[in-house]
Amino acid sequence: MTDDLLDLFAADLARADFSTAAIETLLGESADRARQAGTMLPAKRVLGHRQVSPLATLTRLFLLGESVLQALVDEALPGVGSAGLIVLELAKLADGHLSATRSLNAVTVHDAVDAAAELAARDWWIVSDLDDHLRGGPARTDHVMGVGGATRSLIAQLPPGGVHGAALDLGTGCGIVALHLALRSNRVVATDISERALAMARLNARLNGLADRIEFRAGSLFEPVAGEEFVLIASNPPFVITPRIAGEPVYEYRDGGRAGDDLAADVVRQGAQHLAPEGVLVCLANWESPWGGNGLERVRGWVAAAKQAGLAAWVIERDRLDPLGYAQMWARDGGERPGSAGYDRKLAAWLDDFEARRVVSIGLGSIRISRTSSPEREPLVHLEQAAGAITTEQTGRAFAAAFEAGVRAARMTDAEVLEAHWVREPAVAEHREHEPGVEAPRAISLSIERPISRRVAADPLLAAALGACDGDLTLVQIADALATLLEVDEAAARQALISSVRELAWLGMVAAEG
Repeated sequence: MTDDLLDLFAADLARADFSTAAIETLLGESADRARQAGTMLPAKRVLGHRQVSPLATLTRLFLLGESVLQALVDEALPGVGSAGLIVLELAKLADGHLSATRSLNAVTVHDAVDAAAELAARDWWIVSDLDDHLRGGPARTDHVMGVGGATRSLIAQLPPGGVHGAALDLGTGCGIVALHLALRSNRVVATDISERALAMARLNARLNGLADRIEFRAGSLFEPVAGEEFVLIASNPPFVITPRIAGEPVYEYRDGGRAGDDLAADVVRQGAQHLAPEGVLVCLANWESPWGGNGLERVRGWVAAAKQAGLAAWVIERDRLDPLGYAQMWARDGGERPGSAGYDRKLAAWLDDFEARRVVSIGLGSIRISRTSSPEREPLVHLEQAAGAITTEQTGRAFAAAFEAGVRAARMTDAEVLEAHWVREPAVAEHREHEPGVEAPRAISLSIERPISRRVAADPLLAAALGACDGDLTLVQIADALATLLEVDEAAARQALISSVRELAWLGMVAAEG
């Protein structure tokens, strides 16, 4: 019966055009942007001047958290009706009005644009628990998050195209990542420790017509998939570094229940062991830097501890916070407000925990690991800090291309780098800064906007060499010609370009042909 109701609900939502584009048109760009940021008043004012319509009714109910006349809901959803919403636990009835419930509530719209997918042109409907601005109180300990910024970042980094084998969504939550994986693989396994999250993820899979491609399993980390390998693993795990506080709730969606960053370390170590040959793992994580240590180097150790031949990893630190900044961010999570006794108690516990383990900073970022055919036992690990904006256009393709180019360049010998034909990414731009009246530039830089916005300094040798990287000449031919033209040492020019090309490959600026 539930599946039948979900099918009717999906048909009603499609009929009402409950989509990102239609909602923005209804509310206007400014009010819709404010709504997404948690400020509902502008959208409510706009709807006060709009005619009643199915889309307006559903927007009031599910996106703005308003109580709506039962009769209007029945008109907007002629198939499932208000009675069906109540059975599905998506709404409750009081005094002739329906309101979204706290237990299984907000229907939000997520743009499913994916260059690899046959369903790329449609929106998805995601059921999740109410956000802070709609909930009106603390979150449940088994709260199921919707589609937040971290999840969007993970999805953006997923490789494009179909995969030949099974995919795994580790810690599926509301199931949005599993849906994206289902566009890449006909067999997806989605796991979570929370039965409530799995129930909501199953609902979302059915609502969006992908239930037949996803198998849901309960359990912690990789226990539900013991002995299995996957060609693609994606994970937004409960990586928040959280102290255990007596009497305080533990939130399943964020608190891993381990000391420090041990859970993130386990995801990396165990995840690498579950990769099939040529498989890829993409996960989000937080990592600590203890006094006298380096957090990024610690992540290198996690990859090495997997003891799997042929591993290559790319660790990107998107932000770095001191213990106070990190504690303030997460002490507010779940509804606490600065100045309250609960907030101060949690803040003190976080600071005590970091101080006891002599943690001086926390890195926030992503980790990408591939199991290549290389027989090398020692993993190739590239570490970097990159705070630039992530592009929204074919992001997964750009990440995959940069990773492949970076790994290939790193594994080449110097002689192989010189003999290769390198091709510049067309999106690379060169910037020259001149003093008025002076012909020679005082500064040259190179920039690219995808997959991450970057800008790096260059000298005349590198700028000229990159301009010549169109695939016609080998790097050694380019280096020797420029050494003569610029009157610099030939060996020095070669060595400088070998090093530069390897670095530019990781930035997505160049790739070797063939």
